Amino acid sequence: MEKTQETEADNGEVKVETKALNDGSLCGYDSLHSLLKANLKPELFQEVNRVLLGLNCGRAIDNIALPESECAKAVSSEHDFDLKAFCFHADKELLRAPRIVRVGLIQNSIALPTTASFLDQKRAIYQKLKPIIEAAGASGVNILCLQEAWMMPFAFCTREKRWCEFAEPVDGESTQFLQDFALKYNMVIISPILERDINHGETIWNTAVIIGNHGNIIGKHRKNHIPRVGDFNESTYYIEGNTGHPVFETVYGKIAVNICYGRHHPLNWLAFGLNGAEIVFNPSATVGELSEPMWPIEARNAAIANSYFVGSINRVGTETFPNPFTSGDGKPQHADFGHFYGSSHFSAPDASCTPSLSRNRDGLLITDMDLNLCRQLKDKWGFRMTARKQIAFGRAKQSSKNNNYSPNSLWTRCVASKF
Repeated sequence: MEKTQETEADNGEVKVETKALNDGSLCGYDSLHSLLKANLKPELFQEVNRVLLGLNCGRAIDNIALPESECAKAVSSEHDFDLKAFCFHADKELLRAPRIVRVGLIQNSIALPTTASFLDQKRAIYQKLKPIIEAAGASGVNILCLQEAWMMPFAFCTREKRWCEFAEPVDGESTQFLQDFALKYNMVIISPILERDINHGETIWNTAVIIGNHGNIIGKHRKNHIPRVGDFNESTYYIEGNTGHPVFETVYGKIAVNICYGRHHPLNWLAFGLNGAEIVFNPSATVGELSEPMWPIEARNAAIANSYFVGSINRVGTETFPNPFTSGDGKPQHADFGHFYGSSHFSAPDASCTPSLSRNRDGLLITDMDLNLCRQLKDKWGFRMTARKQIAFGRAKQSSKNNNYSPNSLWTRCVASKF
């Protein structure tokens, strides 16, 4: 990263110099929001904020005080993690009471170098996350989602099979670790892990385990889309999932999980919506050079198009591995994936979204959301009614079944008729 600094040249002109930063910050700031707030006049910042974050029920996103979680604030200071809290409102209805749910996202870096023993690495991550999860529980969070493969470094760039040792059954050590918190705080927890399916050939999957508020396992979802771009060599370890697009009906609302690369596939988002999701979580591991301009767009667009809330979670930090690797993209061998830029945030169906967490620090984002907003936006925009899915999906189905299918293009038919 780079930091700008103004200096005066001999001729009196102001030159802008750049100073490299290796801490993952954005020109010395931990987020775009904080950069703009520090450098714009309040009235300009307010207007820029309106455009960038949208309006919720006609007003800016509200911050919420967490009086019941003064201990959470103390814990965030003690353990140096970002703590932010916001609220999405819905219009008051005459026949339905508000359906307010408190939802949390956790982003974090790994706790030990990747050269440490695997058991030490995993246990250190547990210890690192414990106070953050406790802070979420003490703050009254009802549903909590962790980042993709939270219990290990994101080693899938290396193509080394030894990292498969981190894989565990759905009811394995990581699930057991989180079940205690779910039961203690009456909290649903989404735990994205590297799964080893013991009952079916010990196959490995990228899986999100859904833990109920009684500590029970509600179900699981396996990652639908596997990237083959840049250093994302994940197909060395696991293939596309076989669980479809499940929606889990919890005591707090209907939730789904669109793991990482699935956010680039609009039909993936659509299928969760058609199955009734009210909140879709997108636990991810993505780096700045590849995807950062897309990060604030895709989830927000999905929330708008499908009339549900989206929670976007990305890990933090730069993970360096013992052995340099290449990825067939012509770049010199290197030992790290790049910087995981955090920036976790929530998007709402009315096009509003929260400011993001830090780019370079662990963090807990807490947001209250009135799920009534989902139906209100369906009624307002009528996207489901006007989608004409039969036409679009009929042609897509026809093209997928017929190798000789030609696109239904007016230009193609005109050219054909001329000759």
